[in-house]
Amino acid sequence: MPGNSPLDRNFFLQPTVSVARDRLGKRVVLRSENNQRLSGFITEAEAYVGTEDLACHAHVGKTQRNAVMWGPAGYAYVYFTYGMHWMLNFVTEKEGFPSAVLIRGIWPDEGLDEMLHRRPVASLSNLSNGPAKLCQALGINGRWNGVDLCGKGAKLFVEEGVNIRMDSINIGPRVGLNNVPEPWKSKPWRFWVDPSEFEQG
Repeated sequence: MPGNSPLDRNFFLQPTVSVARDRLGKRVVLRSENNQRLSGFITEAEAYVGTEDLACHAHVGKTQRNAVMWGPAGYAYVYFTYGMHWMLNFVTEKEGFPSAVLIRGIWPDEGLDEMLHRRPVASLSNLSNGPAKLCQALGINGRWNGVDLCGKGAKLFVEEGVNIRMDSINIGPRVGLNNVPEPWKSKPWRFWVDPSEFEQG
């Protein structure tokens, strides 16, 4: 059953790589304009850690686009990419150390009718199995950038979900980093689980 209350800020204050791994199985919840819960269990996440990480947006310094990353942990960092897609990240670690976890996939759970209206697909396995897909399904866009995930009455938050065994977690390099130099391109900071973990859960 849903916990109905957000995970507190202490969860997001942990090291970013740990948050990315430990977030698998947690439930992302968005309350739509009609107060319906849209949710899904996190199946895939990537860590981006500080200004030294050349794959992280923060490596260029603080900008208008990435400013949320430099703020407190437990806020949403939502950015636009390729001129067409929104991406959902959660800010981690202490204020002033710009890090975040990109949510790359969720297994849809609540509010399926509304999500399928936004993304009419034949199979649930293709509804939100990508960072742009899940934003489209949940209705996440730039207005969610900077939203507090831990505040009272939060409309977008994370709560407890399905327990994932450590031996079920896959680990590998982050994807889509074609122009990022080593060693950052190959850092094993991507974590994912098979959707079957949630089909049965």
